[in-house]
Amino acid sequence: MNYIIENERIYAKNDEDKVICEINFPHTFDGVSTITHTWTDESLRGQGIARELVMMAVEEIKKKGDRVEATCSYAKHLLEKEN
Repeated sequence: MNYIIENERIYAKNDEDKVICEINFPHTFDGVSTITHTWTDESLRGQGIARELVMMAVEEIKKKGDRVEATCSYAKHLLEKEN
């Protein structure tokens, strides 16, 4: 999958230029970025795409030197399980 990494967002599009998965992780306050939203198209569910997005977001957040938080229930659960 060809992910597009933008400031505070990672996503991918299909051949019709439609977003098929995405994660948002805005800088919420000093030293913290929060994963607020993770979404994958139904056709991609069960393939580990959402987990991959969360791990990529964590990497991007840490590159900025921020601490990772999550309000997205999926990301929050995954991060708790990983620790």
